Amino acid sequence: MNISVVIPLLNEQESLIELRDWIAKVMQANRFSYEVIFIDDGSTDDSWSIIMQLSHKNENVKGIRFIKNFGKSQALHAGFEKAEGDVVITMDADLQDNPEEIPELYHMIIVEKFDLVSGWKKKRYDSFLSKNLPSKLFNWAARKTSGVTLNDFNCGLKAYNRNVVKNIDVNGEMHRYIPVLAKNAGFIKIGEKVVQHQARKYGETKFGMDRFVKGFLDLITIWFISRFGKRPMHLFGALGVIMFAIGFGFSLYLGVDKLFLNPTGRLITQRPQFYIALSTMIIGTQFFVAGFLGEIILRTKRNEKRYLIGQELNFHSNLN
Repeated sequence: MNISVVIPLLNEQESLIELRDWIAKVMQANRFSYEVIFIDDGSTDDSWSIIMQLSHKNENVKGIRFIKNFGKSQALHAGFEKAEGDVVITMDADLQDNPEEIPELYHMIIVEKFDLVSGWKKKRYDSFLSKNLPSKLFNWAARKTSGVTLNDFNCGLKAYNRNVVKNIDVNGEMHRYIPVLAKNAGFIKIGEKVVQHQARKYGETKFGMDRFVKGFLDLITIWFISRFGKRPMHLFGALGVIMFAIGFGFSLYLGVDKLFLNPTGRLITQRPQFYIALSTMIIGTQFFVAGFLGEIILRTKRNEKRYLIGQELNFHSNLN
């Protein structure tokens, strides 16, 4: 199979039929073998009913339904697990991503041998203050922190070599940082393509300003994981050594001063250096303990299911 199109969605009933028809038109014009995987992330409208109708009419349309809203990252993870295409395309269901971009994205993966190609919405039709400006700041911080030189990390339209999606773990809210996850996994040929952005045709956006706050917090998380995720003792142990050394140095100074330099001076407990020494030695010990606990957790962790699927359509092994 040439292409798998993975589409996570939440309450997008108005756009699904039009989006499916648009994708099918592009695929047929380019003679691609394909599948479209809709992942319904707990919609409360008629999105799932429409997906069921589409899948009954066309076996290329497949569906996954979560029993509740688990988030876009979990939806992408479920879609990646099921995808069978040589190239996996992700796009949003709100018709703001243009399926006409798919052939060139496919060419960049197959012919130009990119591992991942991210879309860049250079010209946007969103509010400048509520979306464009925060997005620019967010992307600048992501570039500086991750070393991945993309202009638009948050664009939903991306193309992947199959090996990429089968070897990265998208969880939490990390869908914004899939290029960084790919780079950390060893897939370093990451490209970018200017794509056409279209104004939302139906409904309202499901994301508010809080996504940028969460995005920056996730950025700190992924920076830490990429640097110290496999060896937390390297960070916490180093901090523990520094803090303990500071505390020990103050303790040594106080001991020498009281025993040899100024035996008749103030009691050690009346001097501020005593409390600095005590506090830093305790903090240093706590950093050591945190590092050891992190190492133990890494060695004993189990992969737990982060979402529950209620129904599947047109896959080889369906739940219903």
